[in-house]
Amino acid sequence: MAIERPTPPLHADERTTLEGWLDFYRATLALKCAGLSEQQLRIASVAPSPLTLLGLVQHMAEVERNWFRRVLAGEHAPPIYDPNADPNGQDGGFDLSGEITFATARETWEAEIANARATCAHRALDETSPFLDGQVTLRWIYTHMIAEYARHNGHADLIRERIDGTTGV
Repeated sequence: MAIERPTPPLHADERTTLEGWLDFYRATLALKCAGLSEQQLRIASVAPSPLTLLGLVQHMAEVERNWFRRVLAGEHAPPIYDPNADPNGQDGGFDLSGEITFATARETWEAEIANARATCAHRALDETSPFLDGQVTLRWIYTHMIAEYARHNGHADLIRERIDGTTGV
């Protein structure tokens, strides 16, 4: 499966720029996983960390669900990978199960991304939703998600390099 990673626009309005960077980082994570076997996607970074590329994809599905479905849309959306996890938590998904394949995890992640795009399509950047003891804007959520993906793509860089020496994707 070919993965396209469009360059974020160099000259665009704020929304297009934010969405462009978020999609760029989403595609970057997919590229970090491309071409690896199921076994390679389960290789941990380095002891004692259990962090894997598969775990990162699962985690990002949970993060997409949390911010766009629970926070922005106010949906009751249970955790995907751990039914006993705090549904308001954001740190789930890292733990691997023998039952979850990369194809299944990627399909779930892509479904959460599609849901996020649909949820955001008709909302203004300054539209707010309740969060903690205040309100959070869609603009803030986009910015947070860009930072979340960028941080985890750095982890993915190191894991991928450990697996097969690939860098700079």
